[in-house]
Amino acid sequence: MRLAYLGTPDMAVPPLDALVAAGHEIVSVVTRPDARRGRGSTVSGSPVKLRALELGLKVTHSPDDLVPLARTGQVDLAVVVAFGQILKPHLLVELDFVNLHFSLLPRWRGAAPVERAILAGDEVTGVCVMQIEEGLDTGPVYARAEVPIGPEVTAAELRSTLVTAGADLLVAQLAAGLGTPTAQIGEATVARKLTSEDLHIDWSLPAEQIHRVIRVGGAWTTFRGARVKIHAAHLDQGRLEITRIQPEGKSPMDMTAWRNGVRLASGEWFE
Repeated sequence: MRLAYLGTPDMAVPPLDALVAAGHEIVSVVTRPDARRGRGSTVSGSPVKLRALELGLKVTHSPDDLVPLARTGQVDLAVVVAFGQILKPHLLVELDFVNLHFSLLPRWRGAAPVERAILAGDEVTGVCVMQIEEGLDTGPVYARAEVPIGPEVTAAELRSTLVTAGADLLVAQLAAGLGTPTAQIGEATVARKLTSEDLHIDWSLPAEQIHRVIRVGGAWTTFRGARVKIHAAHLDQGRLEITRIQPEGKSPMDMTAWRNGVRLASGEWFE
């Protein structure tokens, strides 16, 4: 098929590679504009842009650039994977769009489905190839695949598994023909974007819930008035064992090394 591809972060690169490997013609790649990424002030293109250029594909930053391609029959379908921008209604009139969404819709519509599934204690999540319509992830679904959520899996690990499953599902569904999508059934939940406060550890919560926050990534607390990041932990018979932390202004370190350095007073803990 002649495809347009809309995506931005690292997780949108493997599906692009999979579509190219499957023999689809990628007519145009649309990604977010160049921005300051990571530490420092260097402006660079998105991971999808950099990969598209490596593949010799045409790159643009405006979805509106797809309109003339659609009107002249140069593109058959647009595939969206973590693009990071709501598509305007007039685009949906010009071209059919499908989205690779990382949850089992209608559960976890929105920006952070992987993180919200972990925080909620879901045991299963998955991926959906869905038709895009004006509502937020409300479109009917062409295909879905389930992925279990292990009790120790981190959001980064789960995201990697979902990306692989999603790329495979997308390629298989396009090969078989999209067919007729099925309306979403069940109670809808919204996966709103995480805030810093969502990742602030509340030590009054049960160990399992704290563990979920840590597994999501970016969990933090304070100690003697300074912020501390909690990078890793595991549950041992219901007891939370923190294994790696990062005090403010320092590099990540093992929990044992940190304990030896701060010399905890009796009963002293994170705040």
